[in-house]
Amino acid sequence: MTAAPTAGGTVLADHLTRLAGALPPLREAEQLLARWGGELAHRLAAGGRLLVAGNGGSAAEAQHLTAELVGKLRHDRQPLSAIALHAETSALTAIANDYGYDEAFARQVRAHGRPDDHLLLLSTSGTSTNLLTAARAAHDTGLRCWAFTGPAPNPLADLCHERLAVDSPDAQVVQELHLVAVHVLCEYVDRALPAALAARTPAGPVRTGVEVVLGDPAPEVQAR
Repeated sequence: MTAAPTAGGTVLADHLTRLAGALPPLREAEQLLARWGGELAHRLAAGGRLLVAGNGGSAAEAQHLTAELVGKLRHDRQPLSAIALHAETSALTAIANDYGYDEAFARQVRAHGRPDDHLLLLSTSGTSTNLLTAARAAHDTGLRCWAFTGPAPNPLADLCHERLAVDSPDAQVVQELHLVAVHVLCEYVDRALPAALAARTPAGPVRTGVEVVLGDPAPEVQAR
């Protein structure tokens, strides 16, 4: 999905023209990204997690997102739980070898995802089978599923609860504007985080302290 160069222009000029053409529709996504940032801040503050995945260049964009959340965007803050599923290379290759590449992300979604966690899938085409399978696994597991895609409609956008679709036929432009969306999303997470931390409730069941005494044939669980 790559647009042909404009006749008579330089490579850079042609690329910037295509990029500029896709910017106005992206401006309309700010309210969506602000709402996603607030929702994600409350989920992560409560101990939930964000799972992300993509293929190729979209994998790099997804991993950029997790780096901003686990690390920081601008100012120091607590680390937030975000996992790039494609970066877990031993699990990824083992699953692909044993179950096929279509299951490479879906099996990890089932392993790591908990109800009300979030899954964000990035794709320029919106047709990658391994991402579609992951989206279905998210629905089965009870995760909230979002997508960054190229032009919609596309199968991935249709499978996810919500999507941000970049209206450009050029995969390079789509990936570049996905990165812009990543930074804006993280900015809104950071803005919403103080209020989310103040109002946080634990994600999932609260663990009480238990101690397993080892060495006996039947280990005894003692309350602390």
